[in-house]
Amino acid sequence: MSDALDPGPFFHGTRADLRVGDLLTAGFRSNYRPEVVMNHVYFTALRDGAGLAAELAVGDAAPRVYAVEPTGAFEDDPNVTDKKFPGNPTRSFRSREPLRVVGEVHDWTRLTPEALQAWRDRLSAILHVERGEIVN
Repeated sequence: MSDALDPGPFFHGTRADLRVGDLLTAGFRSNYRPEVVMNHVYFTALRDGAGLAAELAVGDAAPRVYAVEPTGAFEDDPNVTDKKFPGNPTRSFRSREPLRVVGEVHDWTRLTPEALQAWRDRLSAILHVERGEIVN
């Protein structure tokens, strides 16, 4: 992992109800592939990107965006930068070290129900292809 790649500020989207000072850690199941236990904590420097992650996260609780600070080294998210967006325009990162919650963010852009469904459909199609399932 390299030194600071982006000055931030940084954000994490989730459905969890967190408090200032809480630590987000690796070792939990993926929101997108529950059979996968995550070795990293993911975050972004784009507030609305974190909002999208929050809205796509599993669960019935309200989607939330938190301002976070890395407690250790982090790197570009290779699942996004290498595979989808060279140069990291999504400003997406991951760390094996915890992220500290420094506040909740309320001024992020919510998706329309139609846009959210389109994202869920895209994500579902991607996951079916990655699992070797036939997508019609």
